Amino acid sequence: MADKTQVSTDKAPAAAWAFSQGVRKGPLLQVSGQGPQDPATGEFIHPGDVKAQTTRVLENVKAILEAGGASVEDVMMFRVYLSTRDDFAAMNEAYAAFVKENCPSGVLPSRTTVAVELPHPAMLVEIDALACVAD
Repeated sequence: MADKTQVSTDKAPAAAWAFSQGVRKGPLLQVSGQGPQDPATGEFIHPGDVKAQTTRVLENVKAILEAGGASVEDVMMFRVYLSTRDDFAAMNEAYAAFVKENCPSGVLPSRTTVAVELPHPAMLVEIDALACVAD
């Protein structure tokens, strides 16, 4: 049975609370929900701009995927959490551009999107990912 290992990188914001940036067990890599934070400072960026926040969040997710030996192409499922469903169209525009650029096979990951209350008032979007890593 494969060991469970922590995945971390300084190319994504440090985990602020009691969780890992990512966890890998066997071929599965789970990336914790990422917010629109600058990896170097941890500051929330792009206030009020869900499109720019979505791009930053996905870049943070991508950095953790890469630290765990995966890529966006390996993602089976993204879960997107929005602070309001009114931001869906703008988030979806940024998301679509990102996955099309990072999934050269053309097989896009599955996705769920929900509107929820997020843990920080500056966050308009949070995204996590589940990837299957080829050994």
